[in-house]
Amino acid sequence: MEQRRVAVTGLGLVSPIGNDVPSFWEAVKAGRSGIAPITLIDCSELSVKIAGEVKNFDPSIRMDAKEARKMDRFSQFAIYAALEALQDSGLAVGELDPYSTGVCLGTGQGGSTSIEEAFTRMCERGPGRIPPMTVAKALSNFGAANIALSVGAKGPCQCIVTACAAGTDALGTAMRWIRDGHADVVFAGGSEASITKMGIGSFAMVQALSQRNDDPERASRPFDKDRDGFVMAEGAGVLVLEDWDRAVKRGVRIYCELAGFGTTCDAHHLTAPDPEGLGVSRAMTLAIKDAGLSPADIDYVNAHGTSTPMNDPIETKAIKHAFGDHARRLKVSSLKSMTGHCIGAAGGIEAVASVLAIRDQYFPPTINLDNPDPECDLDYVPHKGVPGTIRAVVKNSMGFGGQNAAIVFKKS
Repeated sequence: MEQRRVAVTGLGLVSPIGNDVPSFWEAVKAGRSGIAPITLIDCSELSVKIAGEVKNFDPSIRMDAKEARKMDRFSQFAIYAALEALQDSGLAVGELDPYSTGVCLGTGQGGSTSIEEAFTRMCERGPGRIPPMTVAKALSNFGAANIALSVGAKGPCQCIVTACAAGTDALGTAMRWIRDGHADVVFAGGSEASITKMGIGSFAMVQALSQRNDDPERASRPFDKDRDGFVMAEGAGVLVLEDWDRAVKRGVRIYCELAGFGTTCDAHHLTAPDPEGLGVSRAMTLAIKDAGLSPADIDYVNAHGTSTPMNDPIETKAIKHAFGDHARRLKVSSLKSMTGHCIGAAGGIEAVASVLAIRDQYFPPTINLDNPDPECDLDYVPHKGVPGTIRAVVKNSMGFGGQNAAIVFKKS
C-alpha cells in the first residue's frame, strides 16, 4: 500500500509571548522576549526568580469555566491550544469521524501544579484534606484525554513523556498513525505547566537555570558565550494533522507537509547529552531520510537551543555531523531565546513556528546573541529575523534521559 502523506491543517498555542497564533507570530517577528519576574508562585526562597509565564490566561475563552477548574493548568493549556487548532483547520466536532480521530500529546511533568498543591496541603493539614480531584488533575495522560473529550476523539489517544523531546516525539508518532491508517486526523503537540516551587527549585539545584534575575528579558541567550542556563517556561502547542488526500478533498488550506520523523536515545548519561551530539545527529539524519530528502534540501533548523553551557555547542556539533558542508548554508535559530524552555511543550510550540516560517518564507531570529560562543559558529539569525527561501525545516528536540527527536516539515 502506498504510504499516506500527512498535511498540517491547523495550528493552536498558548505561550509566554502570545495566547493565540497571530499574537505569538507577531512577537516572534518583533524579537520580543516573554521572560519576566515570576508571579505564579512565591519565589522569595528560590535562587531563580524569573520564568516564561503564560500571561493573562483565561481558559473560559475556549472552555466552560466550571470544567476548567477541574483540570490542571497543563490540561487547560492543551485544550485551549487544541480548540484554536480545530477552528484554524476548518473542521468542526460534528464533522469528525470519532473512531478515525486521535490525540497524541507530549508532556514532561504532567499535572505538577496539582501534585505540589496536594502534597503541600497533605503536609499542612493531613492526608484527609488532599483535594479529591488530585488524581483527575495530576496524571500525565489527562492532557491528551481532555482534548479527546473536548473533540470527541475515540481513536488512538496517547501521552508521550520523553522530557523535553516529548512534543516533537508526539508529532512524529501522530504522523506515523496517519501514514499507517490508524487515524485520519490527529491533534498532536505538547503541553506543560511546570512553574512551581519544586519545578524551579529542583532545576536550580542542578544549576540548569539562568540566574540573571535582574535582567530577565536577556536571560535566555542560546549560542551566546555569556549564557548561564535555560529559563523555565510553560505553554502548549497543538497541530491538526490530517491525511493529505482527505484535506485536499475538503478544499482546506494546507500549511505544509509533516514528512519525516527520527527518534533516538543517547544511552550516555541521564542529564548530559552525548558530547559529540551523535544521538541527535542521527535523529536528524533519520528524519530527513524518512522525508525522502537529502541534507541539501533543508534550509532551516529550528534548534532545541536551550541556552545552557552544555547543550548549545553539542547541538552545533550535531548539526555539523548531520549536514556536513551544508551546515554552513543553513539558517539555525532558537525560539527559546524569546519563550524560554517550555519543557514537554517546547516541541509543539516550536513546531508551530516552523510551520509559520514555511508559510511566510521567514527565518525567525535568535535574540540576545550579543557575544557568540566560538564553539557555536553557524548562522543563528542573530537579533532579527530575515526573509528567505525555505523548502524544508528540521525541528530538533533533546531531553533528559538522552531523548532525541527530529521532525521534517516540507513546503507543499
